[in-house]
Amino acid sequence: MAVTSAQDGPDRARSGQEHLTTTTEQGRFCVARCSCGWRGPARRARSQARTDAEGHTADL
Repeated sequence: MAVTSAQDGPDRARSGQEHLTTTTEQGRFCVARCSCGWRGPARRARSQARTDAEGHTADL
């Protein structure tokens, strides 16, 4: 699992590839995204968006 802070969107994950998560700023909100196409809810706290990303990868 990798959680990074990046401003670019996720690429689609290929079969068997590791899930790579990023956080993206959208105005006053931060959104967690994954290379598999998953997207978390918009959050005001960056830390909560990172927690969402960690939860996504833990569910795999």
